[in-house]
Amino acid sequence: MTVSGVSDTSSAISSSRSTIADNFDTFLQILTTQLKHQNPLDPMDTNQFTQQLVQFTSVEQQLKTNEFLEALMLSNKAAVNTDAVSYIGKEVTAAGNKADLSNGLAVWGFTAEATAADATVTIKDAHGNVVYTETGSLAKGEGQFIWDGRGSDNNIKPDGTYTISITAKNLSGNYVNVTTATTGIVSAVDFSGDVPVLTIGTSRIALTDVTNVRIPEDDAAEEA
Repeated sequence: MTVSGVSDTSSAISSSRSTIADNFDTFLQILTTQLKHQNPLDPMDTNQFTQQLVQFTSVEQQLKTNEFLEALMLSNKAAVNTDAVSYIGKEVTAAGNKADLSNGLAVWGFTAEATAADATVTIKDAHGNVVYTETGSLAKGEGQFIWDGRGSDNNIKPDGTYTISITAKNLSGNYVNVTTATTGIVSAVDFSGDVPVLTIGTSRIALTDVTNVRIPEDDAAEEA
């Protein structure tokens, strides 16, 4: 499989080398012409000749450095893209509040900075309508909220994208910060931007925002 950026590396390097060679040939032609047409009574200073060679060598070295840096960047991009492809089929978690309800299941991750005695979970549909609420307590640390798709009206909601928000307070009545995260199976990867973007249902998540990756429970059970 060819990943974007890999096939361009050789052509980019060859082009840079060709340019350096052409510039050096042009430099020698100009220098030779200078030597042929110099005034015999006032010949070119040897120091000046040496200085021109040194200047060109410095430019050539800089071009080669740029060439190596370009090759390194292309190689690194190819490695990142290849790594991103390996996320397909994996369950990932990233900062966010969206999740797709599919086959009666939607899952969000969350992190509570402290134990919350009074917490309210609110789930809204794609139109911003509240479809489900639940109250309870939260333990400090990371956790998951799993929704079976049944709304507060006891009706099963249609598959689609839903958002979650969690407000929480401790025993003293002070608010506890709770951050939410999107959890789902990666189905595709988009390389069109500067950073690979993972597709989870209808959500798009930058690879740099991923905080956790694991094998889905069904696949892990089959491997065991």
